Formats: sequence, C-alpha cells, structure tokens
Amino acid sequence: MTEQRSKAVAFSELHRTGTFIVPNPWDAGTARILAAHGFSALATTSAGLAFSRGRADGARLIGRDEALANARSIVEATDLPVTADLEDGYGSSPDDVAETIRRAAEAGLVGASIEDATGEAGPEIRELAEAVDRVTAAVEAARAQPFPFTVTARADNFFHGRPDLHDTVRRLQAFAEAGADVLYAPALPGIEAVRAVCSSLDKPVNVLAAGPLLERSVAELGALGVRRISLGSALPRAALTAVLDAAAELAGPGTFGFAKSALGYAESNALLGGS
Repeated sequence: MTEQRSKAVAFSELHRTGTFIVPNPWDAGTARILAAHGFSALATTSAGLAFSRGRADGARLIGRDEALANARSIVEATDLPVTADLEDGYGSSPDDVAETIRRAAEAGLVGASIEDATGEAGPEIRELAEAVDRVTAAVEAARAQPFPFTVTARADNFFHGRPDLHDTVRRLQAFAEAGADVLYAPALPGIEAVRAVCSSLDKPVNVLAAGPLLERSVAELGALGVRRISLGSALPRAALTAVLDAAAELAGPGTFGFAKSALGYAESNALLGGS
C-alpha cells in the first residue's frame, strides 16, 4: 500500500504544473516498452483491450472483471502510476460505479476515468443528473481509499457525434462540482474548443490527441491550459496498421520487406521479457 500511495501522490502531482502525455498500453509488454521511454504514467485503453480480444470497443463486450485483470497486468509490469479507462463504470447504478472504483484500487490502480456514454443502443449519452450521480459515487469511493485516487470524469458528446460545446462544458462543470479531479472531453474539434473548455474549468483538463489536435504539440496544448494528453486507441491502431501492411505485402507480391525494419528477436526478447 505504501508503494501504491507513492504512485498515487506522484500521479496527482503531475497534474499540478506543466503538461504531460499519458500513453495507453494495452498489455504488459506494451507497458514495458512505454515505461522504458521515460513516461511518467500510463493509462489503459478500452479500445486496445477490446481489439486485442478480437472485439469491438464501446459495445459492452468487455466486462469489469476482464478490464480490471488487464489493468492489473499493466500495473504489475512497471513501477509507473497507472490510471484506467473504465468506460461508464460497468453497471447500471451509481453503486455499481462505486464498486468498480473500489475494485480498481484493489487492482493497484491510482486513478480511473468514468464517462457519461451509455455503451448501449438508444440514447448514447446519459442525462446530466444521472451522469453526475455516477461521478459522485465514483468520487465518494475514491475518497474512501487510503491514498489520493484520481477520478477523471468524461463528457463524451463529441465522441458520439454530438458537437454541442455548450452542453459539454456544462457537463464538465457539473462533474467538477461533483468532485472529479480531472475533466476530459474526447474528440474536441480544434484548439478553440480546447481553449473554451480549459478556460471554463478550474481543475486539470485532459485532452485526446486526435483529429485536428494531432497537428499541435504538447507545448501548444499546454499553452491553452491542458494538463494531460492521452492517446486513446492511437497506439493499438498503429500496431494494427503495421500488421495490415505486412499482411498486404505477404498476400500481394509475396515479399518480406516489412520484416527488414522489424525489431530484432533478441532485442524484443530483452525488452519485453525483462522484469
């Protein structure tokens, strides 16, 4: 618990000054690769986990037990603080969300994100009052831990094709009022939206490096007030792209050029097999 508390404090402090990237491994091996490159913290990815299991993301095809087992494997792979993408909290009620946070802490995590998307057919975004109740439950469960468990609350409007910046800001403000430590609206359409979100909140903001924001640097996003930058599914999609390109070469011309630039066997073994 002392080690977990130290990680939790370090992760919380990362949000106080400056801007940092929290990359998203999807298993122990990719966690070790990222840790070896000097990042200060890691975040799990629901999409990366789903893709690695041959399933679609965002459709409730990964349950709480599977997500937390994956998170635990990432926690145990490095000495870095790890926060988790826990989707909507895996349950229909605020009590379910609270239980998810408690179990996340037991898995060694020092933070988690809870989103207002439903992951179900029908309304894709929860009514604000219901979403706030779920964030409140997450915060109360987090505060009951013997270390500062960081709750990130997500407003997923833009991620689900609802480009309503006013409502997104309203939701993030309500989540902040409910006690969330970090606020997150993935898929913001550009720097003006990022500026609007950051200027409307008095707590740390996480943004997703995607779409137009891929043209911006860490320094530029930091100047707008962003404190944390995550990659979401970008890294697993980059890995899938490499496999698709290799498959196309093998099935097409029948050549092996892709393997010439691949990481060597001994280097891969040393990198991923280390403790």
